[in-house]
Amino acid sequence: MILALTFVLMTALAAALWYVWQRSRLLTRADYIRSYMFPPGLLERLHQRRPDLSLKDRQLVARALRQFFLVYLKSGYKHISMPSQVVDDLWHEFILYTKNYDVFCQKAFGRYMHHTPAAVLGENQRSNIGLRRTWWFACLEENINPRRATRLPLLFALDAKWNIADGFRYEPDCSALRRNGDGTVYCGGDFSGGAGDSVDFGDTSSFGDVADSGSDSSSCGGGCGGD
Repeated sequence: MILALTFVLMTALAAALWYVWQRSRLLTRADYIRSYMFPPGLLERLHQRRPDLSLKDRQLVARALRQFFLVYLKSGYKHISMPSQVVDDLWHEFILYTKNYDVFCQKAFGRYMHHTPAAVLGENQRSNIGLRRTWWFACLEENINPRRATRLPLLFALDAKWNIADGFRYEPDCSALRRNGDGTVYCGGDFSGGAGDSVDFGDTSSFGDVADSGSDSSSCGGGCGGD
């Protein structure tokens, strides 16, 4: 009896220690991403692609890219999709700094984060799930209710903010878009699937409560993904 009780207590203690270690590691990685300084010259490379963006604008893009990396971390390394063309531009340039990018990935995720081809909103269920997952965690990062958003998280707002010609536009309110017949803006209704459609957002135990997405009516769009 005593041996059995000791075993139970030891198992519970091991589980608690494992949880604390996992949480600490995730929070440490999140802090690393938020404070990461991109390599010198990277924002200038973005300027070559997007000459209309000021230094302040490019710094905002860098902040949005950090948000995208936080989404990947918080999702438990599930498939996510990039919702912004201008942020994707910076991601492309960052990857070209191969050594810097590899070190960043190892410290931020413990693995390499691959870039996948563009995935616009459509019938590809994997792509749509990736966009919904990105929306969910980007909202949580800014303390936005992903089901009843009244504003867009940064990652979803920048293309429209600067009227990026090849970018994506999003709105949190679909009803106005439907009334205006605007088919160029993505919104939550574009993600409606079958009645049983749901998304596994990943391990969120260290970042707050997340309910299933069966009735999620948040705005999302298309772009590139990572897994």
